[in-house]
Amino acid sequence: LKNRNGGRQDNYVVIVNKSTVPIDMVDRTKEIMDKAGVKNYGVVSNPEFLVEGKAIQGSMRPDRVVVGAWEQSDFEMMRRVYQRFYDAPTVQYIEVNPKEAAAGKLLANFYLFNKLAVCFDVIGRTCETFDNLKFENIRKILTGDKRIGEWGFYDSLYSGGSCFIKDARSLSHQLQTGGQDASLVDGTYTANKRQLELFIGRASKDANMQWAGKTVALLGLAFKRDTNDTRNAPSFEIMNFCIEQGVKEVHLYDPSAMEYFKKEFPESDKIKYFNHEFEAAKESDVVIIATDWPQFRGLADVLIAESKNKPLIMDGRRMLQHRYEDLQNHGFDIIAVGSPFIKGKK
Repeated sequence: LKNRNGGRQDNYVVIVNKSTVPIDMVDRTKEIMDKAGVKNYGVVSNPEFLVEGKAIQGSMRPDRVVVGAWEQSDFEMMRRVYQRFYDAPTVQYIEVNPKEAAAGKLLANFYLFNKLAVCFDVIGRTCETFDNLKFENIRKILTGDKRIGEWGFYDSLYSGGSCFIKDARSLSHQLQTGGQDASLVDGTYTANKRQLELFIGRASKDANMQWAGKTVALLGLAFKRDTNDTRNAPSFEIMNFCIEQGVKEVHLYDPSAMEYFKKEFPESDKIKYFNHEFEAAKESDVVIIATDWPQFRGLADVLIAESKNKPLIMDGRRMLQHRYEDLQNHGFDIIAVGSPFIKGKK
C-alpha cells in the first residue's frame, strides 16, 4: 500500500480481518501500517462464524454479520459489501468496535467449546457412573429447558477441529497476560483432553483388554462428519496409542478423510485402509467409532451376522446406542461414552 501509485495512496482502503485473532489485533495492525508509512486506510474486524461442513449454507444464509470499526466511513463501506444482509429480517447485522468484534468471535468459540466439555465431562460422565441412566433420556430432560438449548448436547470421545482448542489456548494466554485467572478456560481444555484419555483407558479398565497383538478397526478419521478435515481429530491420538501398544494391525475407514490421513500414516503391513466400514470391522478384535458419520449407525447388523471374533465395541459417538441391547444379547462387550460398561451376554 505504501508503494502503490509511486508512494501515493490516493484511494481510501479498508483492511478487513476475517480471522479469529487476539483482541488487540486492531492496535497491532495499525502500529504495523503506520510504521510502514501507510496512509489513508481503515481497519475493520469482520469475523466469520461459519460451521465447517456447512460453509456455503452459512455464507448464503448467515444468522449474524458482525462488523467492528472505529470510523463511520468504514461502517458505510461494509454496509455496501453486505447490502443483501444489512436490512434482512432474518440476519442480525451487528456494528461494534473492532476489539468487541474480535472478542465476540473468540468468546463465542470458547463458550461452545465449554458447552461440549461440560456435556462430555459432567453429564456424560454421570451417565457412565450410574446404572439405568440413558444419556439420550437425560438429554431430553435438560434440553426441554430453553435456557439450556440443544446445540452441543451430544456425548463424544473428543472435540477436535482447527478452532475450539486453538482459540481456548489463545484466550487463556490473553487473560493471563492481562493479569487474570484463566482456570475455567484451562479446565475446559483439560476436560476435553481427559475425555479421550479416559475413553481409551476404559478398554483395559472396564474390559480387562490388552492391546498388544490385537487387530483394531478405527472407523472415522475426520474430526467430525461432513468434512475431510483431520486437524486435531481423535483418530491421530488413537493411532499413535495403538502403535505404542503394539497392536497387530489397524484397519481404517472414513468416507472422506482417508487420503489426508494416509499422508501421516501410510499404508503398510500393520496399517490397512478399506473401502467400507463393514470390511474394516468384520475381522477385528476391537472396533472404535471415532466420527459421527450417519452410515455407521448400520454397523450393528453386520457385526452380529459376520464378525468372527465378537470384537470389543468402543463407541466414541454413541452411533450404535439404538442397538446396544441387541449387541449385548449377541455377546458383544461395549464401551460407549455416556454409558457404563456393557458386558455381553454369553
